[in-house]
Amino acid sequence: MAEKTIMLACNAGMSTSLLVNKMQKAAAAAGEDVEIFATSADQVDQKMTESHPDVLMLGPQVRYLFKGLESKLDIPVAVIDMKDYGMMNGKNVLEAALKLIG
Repeated sequence: MAEKTIMLACNAGMSTSLLVNKMQKAAAAAGEDVEIFATSADQVDQKMTESHPDVLMLGPQVRYLFKGLESKLDIPVAVIDMKDYGMMNGKNVLEAALKLIG
């Protein structure tokens, strides 16, 4: 089992899946023991129960969910930087997630 778990959420979970791959490569290169997975926004509650992630990163297209999720979850929630998301910069998104976990 990984030391830290990062969950990404977007509309359908498809575009964040590409970002997950880049984040996993960045984590491996940095020697970080993390599990990273993507889900659709409508599956967040179910995945929270199943996987107990340490942080939730939202794709820019679902940023409108931020306030509601932040108020009901007991883990850090953040919106992925639009530039990093657009460029699929896994290293930067990984670093942002790890910073939130602490």
